[in-house]
Amino acid sequence: MSSLRLTNPHSVLAALQTRPADVLEIHASPARSNDGWLRVIDEARGRRIPVREPLARESAGRRPNQEGGRVGTTFAVVREQSGIPLKDLFSPDVPRGIWLALDQLQDPHNVGAVFRTAAFFGVKGIMLTVDRSAPLSPAVYDVASGGVEYVPFTLQTNLARGIDVAKENNMWVLGSSEHAEMNIANVDRDRRWLVVIGNEEKGLRRLTLDRCDQVCQIPPVGQVDSLNVSVAAGILMATLSR
Repeated sequence: MSSLRLTNPHSVLAALQTRPADVLEIHASPARSNDGWLRVIDEARGRRIPVREPLARESAGRRPNQEGGRVGTTFAVVREQSGIPLKDLFSPDVPRGIWLALDQLQDPHNVGAVFRTAAFFGVKGIMLTVDRSAPLSPAVYDVASGGVEYVPFTLQTNLARGIDVAKENNMWVLGSSEHAEMNIANVDRDRRWLVVIGNEEKGLRRLTLDRCDQVCQIPPVGQVDSLNVSVAAGILMATLSR
């Protein structure tokens, strides 16, 4: 399992609190850190995880021997989070709730934002595709601000098969499209929903749409008729979780 350099103290603190054995070391200065990193330092020391001074690097336009010419980079070295098997994602013990499937999202900032929002709304799990999708990079972890630690996820090569497994576990599949006739406000919230989020440019693939039980839209009320994919995902989660 490879390791990542995380620079958001909130993502590091979440890892410390949920899987401290996977946090290998902290590079942060107690004298020059903000409140977020001070909490990380305290937590790490309490768990006997090494805390080191930040690695020095040259600031722009200065030589290393000039005063103020070397500044520190604050980060933590954390092992990658392991996904869970597909069969474990759709727990039959949960009578209702929201799960997500990401159909080839390619922007790591969108993936991270979806994880953060999913953690906020208590989403039960996320299924991601391996091919033609943004990997779970440090950018995803940092944008998620701890969401990757709190929302179970699985990585699958075949999203269609994953959707079939969800249906076998008594789940309904909801797609989102600007061309759909159903308003998101009219979707029955008292179900186990797998909400499928489409690619930033192309939306849901035809094979994915064909597997959806229902397809809804978020109707615009202003002059702009489209949304960033992570914003749209957030509206879907907020509406269905009410």
